[in-house]
Amino acid sequence: MSDTPEQKARVEIDAKLVASGWLVQNREDMDLTAGRGIAVREFPMKSGFGFADYLLYLDRKALGAVEAKADGPLTGVEAQSAKYAAGLPANLPAHHRPLPFLFESNGAVIFFTNGLDPKPRSRKVFSFPRPETLAEWVAQPAQLRERLKELPPLEETGLWKVQVEAITSLEKSFAKADPRALIQMATGAGKTFTAVNNTYRLLKFAGAKRVLFLVDRGNLGKQAEDEFANFTPLDDTRKFPTLYTVQRLKSNAINPAAKVVITTIQRLFSMLKGEAEFDEANEEGSGFDSAKPWKGEPASPSKVQPSWPIPPASMWTSARN
Repeated sequence: MSDTPEQKARVEIDAKLVASGWLVQNREDMDLTAGRGIAVREFPMKSGFGFADYLLYLDRKALGAVEAKADGPLTGVEAQSAKYAAGLPANLPAHHRPLPFLFESNGAVIFFTNGLDPKPRSRKVFSFPRPETLAEWVAQPAQLRERLKELPPLEETGLWKVQVEAITSLEKSFAKADPRALIQMATGAGKTFTAVNNTYRLLKFAGAKRVLFLVDRGNLGKQAEDEFANFTPLDDTRKFPTLYTVQRLKSNAINPAAKVVITTIQRLFSMLKGEAEFDEANEEGSGFDSAKPWKGEPASPSKVQPSWPIPPASMWTSARN
């Protein structure tokens, strides 16, 4: 007898939780001392709230839940998982009430809602965050989206009008929690200098974990590295690399101390495929110049998975965080 679609989804969810550092246990075999992060299957909530498909424990205190669904769209599932946030039995210890971290997954796709955000909303994520990541988030007095709303006014000294407009408009976008923003500037208008200014503000004032600076060819990466090296903020006499470690990738390994990582799209894709090495010659040209129309089937997400030494998603900061 074959498994149901939901049972198959749970097998995938189990695997993804384990890959992210969670121990998955049945309710009757629950042992909260077995590890830091425990995902307990079919956990009974208080009367009228049913069972949580997975209740997430961190350091023996509840802090989240996962709603498992059969393969298919997850639209509208947030409401079902949201009830678990308030459905935790009163006698159980919790990091926060209602439960702040809610997930929905069909095994192939994961959606996440951070209830500690100023305006919580469900969004797609690449994987389940690791236990230590959620521990860090729940301990923060304000989440990243809140901090992005409270950036100090921009000091305009030394900036061109177009650069001031670009930075302030981008930060307004961050404050509204827009997931994507585009700065369009003419050649010679100082795009990289503008990006360095904003990166500095994200790191210092928003507490960004790490910023990824992507380029489409190697020489542009070197130019970006030089721009960071020569940047002195107005509120400090030290150069940027003295304040924050900047790494331009020359191998498929990221320095854990790096606050800014500069790399080509080509190398990043190589790392996401799990390749240990990448020929620098492949970074000399832009794919935009040589790319040919793709006529095959779309790449399967299961065939493009991150592999260490890429840090977990928690070590990056983006407008999606």
